[in-house]
Amino acid sequence: MSLTIADCLTEYASNPLGIDVRRPRLFWKLESRRRSAVQAMYQVLVASSRERLDREEADMWDSGKTASDQSTHIEYAGETLRSGETYYWKVRVWDDLGVASDWSEPAFWSMGLLSRADWKAKWIGRKAEPEVELQPPPYLRKSFRIVKPVRRAIVYATALGLYDLRLNGQRIGALFAPGWTDYDTRVQVQAYDVTDELTVGENVFGVILGDGWFAGTVGFLGNHVYGERPFLLLQAKIEYDDGTSELIGSDSSWRTAKGPILYSDLIKGETYDARLELSGWDRAGYTAAGTWETPDVRSGYNGLLVGTAEPPVRIMQTRKPVSIRRTETGTYIYDMGQNMVGWTELKVQGPQGVKVTVSHAEMLNPDGSLYLDNLREAVQQDHYMLKGDGEERYEPHFTFHGFRYVELIGYPGEPDLESIIGKVVHSDMPETGRLETNDPMVNRLYANITWGQRGNFLSVPTDCPQRDERLGWTGDAQIFARTAAYNMNVSRFFTKYIQDMVDSQQPSGAFADVAPDAGWIRHKMWNTNLNWFAPDNAGWGDAGVIIPWTLYLMYGDIRILESNYKAMASWVEYLRDNSEDFVRPDYANYGDWLSIDADTPKEVLATAYFAYSAKLLARIAGVIGRKPDLIRYEAMFASIAKAFRDTFVDGDGRIRGETQAVYVLALQFGLLTEEQNKQAAEHLSADIRARGDRLSTGFLGVGYLLPALTDHHKLDVAYTLLTQEDFPSWMYSIKHGATTIWERWDGWTDHNGFQTPSMNSFNHYSLGSVGEWMFRYMAGIEADPAEPGFKHTIIRPRPGGRLKWVKAAYDSLYGRIEVAWSVSEQKTFRLEVTIPVNTTATVYVPGSVSAIDGTRIEAGVGAVEGCRLLDLTAGESRLKLGSGRYTFESDLITLEASV
Repeated sequence: MSLTIADCLTEYASNPLGIDVRRPRLFWKLESRRRSAVQAMYQVLVASSRERLDREEADMWDSGKTASDQSTHIEYAGETLRSGETYYWKVRVWDDLGVASDWSEPAFWSMGLLSRADWKAKWIGRKAEPEVELQPPPYLRKSFRIVKPVRRAIVYATALGLYDLRLNGQRIGALFAPGWTDYDTRVQVQAYDVTDELTVGENVFGVILGDGWFAGTVGFLGNHVYGERPFLLLQAKIEYDDGTSELIGSDSSWRTAKGPILYSDLIKGETYDARLELSGWDRAGYTAAGTWETPDVRSGYNGLLVGTAEPPVRIMQTRKPVSIRRTETGTYIYDMGQNMVGWTELKVQGPQGVKVTVSHAEMLNPDGSLYLDNLREAVQQDHYMLKGDGEERYEPHFTFHGFRYVELIGYPGEPDLESIIGKVVHSDMPETGRLETNDPMVNRLYANITWGQRGNFLSVPTDCPQRDERLGWTGDAQIFARTAAYNMNVSRFFTKYIQDMVDSQQPSGAFADVAPDAGWIRHKMWNTNLNWFAPDNAGWGDAGVIIPWTLYLMYGDIRILESNYKAMASWVEYLRDNSEDFVRPDYANYGDWLSIDADTPKEVLATAYFAYSAKLLARIAGVIGRKPDLIRYEAMFASIAKAFRDTFVDGDGRIRGETQAVYVLALQFGLLTEEQNKQAAEHLSADIRARGDRLSTGFLGVGYLLPALTDHHKLDVAYTLLTQEDFPSWMYSIKHGATTIWERWDGWTDHNGFQTPSMNSFNHYSLGSVGEWMFRYMAGIEADPAEPGFKHTIIRPRPGGRLKWVKAAYDSLYGRIEVAWSVSEQKTFRLEVTIPVNTTATVYVPGSVSAIDGTRIEAGVGAVEGCRLLDLTAGESRLKLGSGRYTFESDLITLEASV
């Protein structure tokens, strides 16, 4: 047996429940000890029961012995899938020698409730407390009895707001469910298998509802953006061994009350009075009398009820503080050692009614107090009133904070390092990237990039986790998307976010600046001071094309292109209709946001991004087989590029504005002639040198800065910028203690202190988009657009700067890609690579390859199994590899010869 099968996934997930994709896609990974092993054929069986699958009775689908080397995105093509049903599948494959594998371990998926007719439950909530600004979260309960053995029980749940679901006292599901969507358009439904949680006799569903994004405070947009109070929709189907079943749904038979949570708001924090706890409320034997009342039943909901696309939000790490100190006022300040997002669990003991406040901040003032000025209207505080019953533990329910420092105020007694525990919370995305070098500061930079992603990928890619904003800014997301996809598996996360963008798209075709829209357009209409915002900002609206293309490159996802093609085309047509002779105007544009001492003309930037969207759309049209559109958008790109050159570029290749950003975008988007490329690269390098080897780019330029330099033979300049330690630079913040990426280059400087507190986040991922260059160029792991998703990988490391060695790995859908390179004192370059089974790679080795695994190879001779030397040009050896592990060496006369 040559191949073995592992990690069977459905729609990118392991055994997902409640999906609503009618033709789900199947994935599997292959393992083999043999080099260059590939899949030649596969057979997939899908059955309506595990028993049928075990007997190989594929009553739903038998793909037959299919000639294909594809092991990702295999589309189900069987019988019609039914609402609420579970389906089981397995696969076997044959290698290129005709040897069959064993069947994989069985996998499964279940369908959600696919039509409104399947829903019998009602939306229920609790009437608002009069004259209370921050409402107490409703507690809801339903008691029911089980009198016979249960075969299977599935719960479908969602909320307008957030829900905390319990069954017999046990929490069910993820945090911040059902996630943030444009509630006017759709809400996600989660499905849970609760078979093992049910018992014979009395059982109890308990739910706490939070305002969340629906009725709570949403950034600086205020509260009640979508509605005034939260509602629950829950339906459980219980199937018994005797073949009967019953439904239990939310309706007027439930009971509701307010409890110990006085309020819990995403932005305003939480207050919890433990003296008001409803002990046993979510368990059997509790009598729901007194203050418990009949719930308020909502008449209905006009939006879509859809299966959950995004990964769940969970507590992903716990962290202990690294230090504690007592302040002069008697409070205690902890340092968690890391700027993080989530909350702290409090352990306390004291008299009844004592109030302890847990306050959170990212930085400290010079006097050692918490720096709170940058929170604006946000309140990163949780208040806990003790019940006075021995040791008590508390953590908040429907809020989160961005912080490194924690202050305990009013703590009875003297806390220690065990009194609080930090909970790191974000969307559950498997970490796929690993990167390490000989340079501790470069390693810290990569760590800061990943922590910025952890802190801001919570249901949507937020722009910061601490102040009153936390919105899904599209421009921030698109510039970081490629970095994000190296760091973590963001396939599901961005699939859902793309839907958020489409839901927010205007009838004109313009994409909004933020997604979900959250009343953004209405908010701007109400606030004349915000009239400089627009729904079509260059680099922001273009996310509607760039992010789908990124998912295609990183995961080979053609469906994301097909399903969103109309929206992408509408955007590009909108740009064309609102340009003059293919030049976009200087209007309503953020520009190269937060650049430093550089004013990029907005019309130059907007026209460049217009060209890039047209260029990508042409490629997308080609991928999905729309040849007339391919021709049309290629022609449109050519017209925009010519208009860009004619309007903004002079005879010396100087671009209007002469900022680093204008040169970077023109180079990266392919807008210039070959001669102008050389001129622009020189002008860009000259500007960097004139600034003392420092950058000036903001959000939209920084992600392309080092790639543009590297692609145009300025690798030495790229490395100089990477490791620059003077302001402004990535390393400057690290020298001053940063553990995440800052929003601004000058968020804090030793010459000016803190920047304006009105917009100064110390956890913001955008400037961390340099992580893409670190993987693609420094380590050299690159996706091939011709065979995306790393079916074919391009390995092309670029050694340079003060780096002596780099180790990197990326877990693709096919398996782990590994690269490790080093340069010895004698200028010998050594490269080790691992290529996953069922994939190939083209590897570029700086200089002339002298050995592979100890064997000399000659030009044009395949001296080692799985490796073929294609050519030696431009100072690089180019080799074609099959799967396996390889080691190369080359002799470099000078380090510069490797460039």
